[in-house]
Amino acid sequence: MGIIKEYKTISKVAGPLVFVKGTHPVGYSEIVEVNYGTEKRLGQVLETSENVVVVQLFEGTSGAHKQATVKFLGEPLTLKLDETIKGRVLSGLGKPLDGGPSLSGDKIEITGAAINPYSRGLPNNFIQTGVSAIDMMTTLVRGQKLPIFSGSGLSHNDLALQIARQSKVVGEKTEFLVVFAAMGITNEEALKFQKSFEESGAIDNAILFLNKADDPSVERLVTPRMALTTAEYFAFEKGMHVLVILTDMTNYCESLREIGAAREEIPGRRGYPGYMYTDLSQIYERAGLVKGKKGSVTQIPILTMPGDDKTHPIPDLTGYITEGQVVMGRELHRKNIYPSIDVLPSLSRLMGLGTGDGKTREDHKKVSDQCYALYAEGRDLRGLVAIVGEEALSDRDKRKLQFAAEFEKKFLQQGLYENREFNKTMEIAWELLRMIPKEELTKIDGKLKDKYY
Repeated sequence: MGIIKEYKTISKVAGPLVFVKGTHPVGYSEIVEVNYGTEKRLGQVLETSENVVVVQLFEGTSGAHKQATVKFLGEPLTLKLDETIKGRVLSGLGKPLDGGPSLSGDKIEITGAAINPYSRGLPNNFIQTGVSAIDMMTTLVRGQKLPIFSGSGLSHNDLALQIARQSKVVGEKTEFLVVFAAMGITNEEALKFQKSFEESGAIDNAILFLNKADDPSVERLVTPRMALTTAEYFAFEKGMHVLVILTDMTNYCESLREIGAAREEIPGRRGYPGYMYTDLSQIYERAGLVKGKKGSVTQIPILTMPGDDKTHPIPDLTGYITEGQVVMGRELHRKNIYPSIDVLPSLSRLMGLGTGDGKTREDHKKVSDQCYALYAEGRDLRGLVAIVGEEALSDRDKRKLQFAAEFEKKFLQQGLYENREFNKTMEIAWELLRMIPKEELTKIDGKLKDKYY
């Protein structure tokens, strides 16, 4: 590395961005140190051209002026990683928030790369979350990316914590690790997350990255990459199974939009940058298995849909990249059902690969399909009952209506700390199916009915 040159050629400061003129050729994503007076702030090269370099500052630009000096450090943003990071609580930039020592270990670039499609393994092992609606209806498979689509005010944070506490790969000796990254959360939420992990003891095999709402928006863009770099290190270097929970991707995308506006880019749909699809896929595609390596990275990104609108750009693009979605329903939330997972629009595209005999249970898929069909018909009948009254229904329809009510009360509803084993989930499902005469269960074949009904 040559001599580090300093520049005093700031031409403009806008939002979190500093524009520097007349520099030597600098690299994209290079780390920059800006000194003004007694203060030093770190930033990252966002764009570089012959006459101007755009730098985004992690700590914001308040107080920055044109007399400040700029140093290009010649290396990209890195995170130090070794085994001691387990159980730590860090900021979105990887600085300790738990009063512990600074990180040690090898420096690893956080930009990362998507897994080469040729070397990708096929996800096929079931991860038990202990949440019935997910385990049976939208099964999570190791190496999958399965987002949770929620709305503001719904209990997605509680669900995220419950999944983080309870998840495990059944019947495997490999260690399981949770990397939890929160973006743009309030102080209150940050404390709640930290406390929940510490009290339940889940912190011992978890790593938390907390980016708060009052932290600069630039830091929010770094947080998921920090988390995924950590996950890849433990999965592919140390052979562990890692579950990454990212909440809330909506805050992440808002930051992208804010920085896009500061750079005066031409906005795309609803003001979000046109490259948001590329940006999101750079995050989501870092999940998966690599052939010949023992570990895996599984992702659960959580996002709140503005106005509960599934066609909003954030859920819309996320749905294109990921393998299914778990949708939280406001109607169930109003009925005080937790977790308020609406199984009808939810789906797991890899469910077929991780279920069945030897993985979950031979009757899993058939029972799931049967419950789905009965619940869907029962929900439809509610609309009819509102018009003609329950008396007008046939006995068969009344049973379906009753099934839908019991399905919500007994199957979907479960306690915040209730960790259901998979067999227990299946038992509850069969108990509900026994409300329906055997011959009406058309989606389950005779052999399975004889064995379980």
